[in-house]
Amino acid sequence: MENELLQSAGNFLAYTPQEMVMNLVVSTALGFVISEVYKRTHKGLSYSQSFTQTIVFMTIIVTIVMMVIGSSLARAFALVGALSIIRFRTVVKDTKDISFIFAALAMGMAAGTSNYILAILGAFFVCSLTILLDQFNYGAIHKSDFILRFRFDKKFATDAYLAAIEKASRQSDLLHLEPSGDGETTMMTFDISLREGYEPEDLASQVGNVEGASEVVLIASKSDVDY
Repeated sequence: MENELLQSAGNFLAYTPQEMVMNLVVSTALGFVISEVYKRTHKGLSYSQSFTQTIVFMTIIVTIVMMVIGSSLARAFALVGALSIIRFRTVVKDTKDISFIFAALAMGMAAGTSNYILAILGAFFVCSLTILLDQFNYGAIHKSDFILRFRFDKKFATDAYLAAIEKASRQSDLLHLEPSGDGETTMMTFDISLREGYEPEDLASQVGNVEGASEVVLIASKSDVDY
């Protein structure tokens, strides 16, 4: 009875149980590799633990889908119709995250069709390229260290807070101005790269001591940030 069930399952899915287990093991391993590379190379404040786990699940699920489809065109259309009812409403904040989703899809498809060498080589090249680009900081105009936010009273001169920022930073750029409802204060947002020998506490203290400045917040941004 057990042999008949295994044989019927193998005929339906066109894969032996050993191949199914191997496909799932390979896809799971590659999913963890891709997610680990994503975690270690991610920059900015939009990191999500659930997205990292989604990469692993996506690789495994696509592997299962590919094994279900096999060489059957009817099953492929049936799955497309079934999956079309799913609505994804999560906004992808970092465009690079999309490439990791596609990598998980590709590795899952390769593992699901028993193309192990292609899956492993593909994951190796994608992960190696990601690490290489991260190490050389490719595409960055300059490295940003912190995002500085504070509220400033318009009754006071702006020279004081500008001098405090310039003293502690080697580069600063104004990102955002947000006047209050009564027009008396302004929320300022600066992109800051600290000078050698200066600590974040030094900058926050200097700006906080400026007359008219309040609600000083310093956020570590690395290279990219949502503010």
